[in-house]
Amino acid sequence: ADPKLLKWFQEAHAKATPKELDMGKRCIRYEKAEDIPYKLIGELATKITVEDWIEKYETELKDSRKKK
Repeated sequence: ADPKLLKWFQEAHAKATPKELDMGKRCIRYEKAEDIPYKLIGELATKITVEDWIEKYETELKDSRKKK
């Protein structure tokens, strides 16, 4: 993951909602749909291109397979 983007998201999430962030390596989990900060998720989506996301995902996937 991009450390700067991750830090930004964690800080922005804390400001956007009182709910604790439940996040894995590639997912963000919410118990109820009304807990989702849709504006924040939309802003996050504008901060990385699809191509960049795919490149990061594939790189991490290759790295994780090498570790096995």
